[in-house]
Amino acid sequence: MAATLLSDTPSEITNIPDLHDIATFNNVMRVTGARVDYISDRKTLEIDPSNVTYLEAPYDLVRKMRASFYMLGALLGKHGYAKISLPGGCAWGPRPVNLHLEGMKALGATISMDKGYIIAEAPGGRLRGGTFKMEPSSVGATVNLLLASVLAEGKTVLKNAAMEPDVVYLCEALNQMGANISGTGTDILEIHGVARLNGIKIANSPDRIETGTFMIAAAMHPESDVLLTGTRASDLGDFLRIFARTGVQLHTEENTIRVKAPEKVLPVSIKTKIYPGFPTDLQAQWATLMTQADGISTVTDNIYYDRFSYVPELVRLGATMELEENTVTIEGKTELSGASVMSTDLRASVSLVMAAMAAKGTSEVLRVYHLDRGYENLEAKLTNAGARISRVET
Repeated sequence: MAATLLSDTPSEITNIPDLHDIATFNNVMRVTGARVDYISDRKTLEIDPSNVTYLEAPYDLVRKMRASFYMLGALLGKHGYAKISLPGGCAWGPRPVNLHLEGMKALGATISMDKGYIIAEAPGGRLRGGTFKMEPSSVGATVNLLLASVLAEGKTVLKNAAMEPDVVYLCEALNQMGANISGTGTDILEIHGVARLNGIKIANSPDRIETGTFMIAAAMHPESDVLLTGTRASDLGDFLRIFARTGVQLHTEENTIRVKAPEKVLPVSIKTKIYPGFPTDLQAQWATLMTQADGISTVTDNIYYDRFSYVPELVRLGATMELEENTVTIEGKTELSGASVMSTDLRASVSLVMAAMAAKGTSEVLRVYHLDRGYENLEAKLTNAGARISRVET
């Protein structure tokens, strides 16, 4: 979505879910003067950037989702100026933007701060390109620097770049728009700046984290047999291999994944890593699955050390878990019982729903607005698979 602002002509993106985060980012782009239309019955976004004149992303919108910070690279790369509020998003852990800013400086930008806003300028109106190594590797910084560099003068080299499928798809889309990016899918990206980009018609990729979430949910119900469609197993990296160790049966085709749950889930300890390692966005769901595994397991998050707000809520449902620093030890199998629990972020929210589905009795999951940021119509999809879930106003 941010990449379409780099072009001179309109773009169309299909397979766009109806999510709060999509609506928020639509509004972020509209503030700049872009025309953004979401056609819900076709799951399609039409974006025309020809009237972008207001080169700012305001706090009121950026605080709602961290990905709004991608406006920095898009506006700076295209227009040579950007004024962006420091980002918000999920309420856990410090996630600094220093990599983004240092990378922009390496491309020739001047960076200053003013009352909570980052002001970035390209001397002469165009970035010059440069070399930057990310320590550590970062999806967000890689994306922002790609957006900034494709229209820069000269060559840019991004070292230790993120290799997630999300980044690969972005590189492919930018190249279709006329960019010159090589090294796609590796940790070194080389970008030769071009003078202009054209609009694009492209289908959005499936969400691998949504896919993994439903796979894990299926495994929590003994002998269930669930078919996931409209997905892409090749995007899941090491997760497929690790998931198979729980005893599930997997059958994958180009756009489908079939999960047959075992009678007993085997305990499997995991440590989150950058792609293709186990994703941090699936660790809460994995810990929930491990409460139903036959033995002791651990979940360690090496990406975000304090992403464990779901632990006390799972304990309220009856889980036996002990948290120490960035590792939670889970003793399974425990019988879960219905209770009222509180969501704190997107992935914690869905984990509590998964636990409630496996618990005896009725559970209430509060503050589910977090869910609507990243899961479209979750209760309907799960109900279609046999769950009993309803959304109520309280």
